[in-house]
Amino acid sequence: MRTFVAATVAATLIATSALAAVTVSPLPSGKPAGVKKAQDADNTVWWVVGLGAVAAGVGLVASGNTTVVTTTTK
Repeated sequence: MRTFVAATVAATLIATSALAAVTVSPLPSGKPAGVKKAQDADNTVWWVVGLGAVAAGVGLVASGNTTVVTTTTK
């Protein structure tokens, strides 16, 4: 488990550094900014994936290994 967490953290740090290296330039004059395209995007797939992830998380938490200890007194 410790190895998995270390690998995940390392991958996140590398990906963050790679994405931060992208240079952002101002929009060219006279060209559309792409707002209409962003507004037209259909996000249904992302909603379904998000709801599935939440449902899977709730299912994992609900089905966790619970130990029931019964004691008897005499």
